[in-house]
Amino acid sequence: MEGMAPEQWHRPATQSDVAREVGVSRTLVSFAFRGAPGVSDETREAIFAAAQRLGYRPNAAAADLARKHRSAVGLYLMDIRNEVYADILSGVRTALPHDGNRLILSVSRSVDGVDRGALDSLIEARVGIIIAATLLDTDHQVQELARVVPLVSVTRPVDGVDSVYSDDVTGARAATEHLLGLGHRRIAHLAGPIYDGHTARRQSYEKTMLDAGFAPVTLSAEDFTQEAGQRAAWELLGLADRPTAIFTHNDQLALGAREAAYAMNLSIPQDLSLVGYDDSKTSRLHGIDLTSVDLQAFELGRRAGSVALERLANPDAPTADIRLTPRLVVRNSTAPPGTG
Repeated sequence: MEGMAPEQWHRPATQSDVAREVGVSRTLVSFAFRGAPGVSDETREAIFAAAQRLGYRPNAAAADLARKHRSAVGLYLMDIRNEVYADILSGVRTALPHDGNRLILSVSRSVDGVDRGALDSLIEARVGIIIAATLLDTDHQVQELARVVPLVSVTRPVDGVDSVYSDDVTGARAATEHLLGLGHRRIAHLAGPIYDGHTARRQSYEKTMLDAGFAPVTLSAEDFTQEAGQRAAWELLGLADRPTAIFTHNDQLALGAREAAYAMNLSIPQDLSLVGYDDSKTSRLHGIDLTSVDLQAFELGRRAGSVALERLANPDAPTADIRLTPRLVVRNSTAPPGTG
């Protein structure tokens, strides 16, 4: 490579290499990449051109250390296989400036418990803040984590911690009332495991059923996956007085219930109405047409990204509590009972 000695080819270019190439000090090169004053436009352009020729890439982590300021944003996702988290990721990316904060991603290896290693990897990367979607820790554990590194909790509110979430009480009530309005009375809820901050959908469904004068039937799946949904729905649909409708904690569980119903030769919605939660891309596919609650995943991510930037810029700002309103999207998976 022109401008570099053979013994330099095996290692990445450094600021010192760029400085030698241009004939300036390494400090001036550092100032140029940090956008600090004192570097003329002509010199800055020469430094950037030399860096491109040499293949130099600024070390953002080292720059943060030098400035005593952490600019990187860590994003923790509970389950990248669930489309809702991909939408949250897209929203976060939209909020972050293209030429500003680095985004470091860490994905949990478990959907049925707390993966502390995934969070620790972000702390070890010296991120300035963590956007966490979705934590299964207790509220106390989340609060303790927020004392180690600033945190934005996404999809669940936590007292004293920046939180961006959808109103699950409203969403679950809308789903249950939709089924009641169609004439269903034996409506079951396929819930996920019980964790702090993740019971509002279950509780809202049960309250709505009781207020309408009907007995709620709730079954918890082993985790939040399609496979767990299929196993749990098989149990529900095997009841002597089987439900005519099932409302699930998320779309993954609903898809599992759909598979269980077809395996038992039940038609949707003629024999069984299904309502999911998340309004994932899969739920909108022709042939699936799943009625689902849209929790605005992309907007959750975008707002969380904005909150994270504000927290980095103003560490003493009041705690953010942003609650979005979900909406029920009615498709072809629900109908009045006994329409077959």
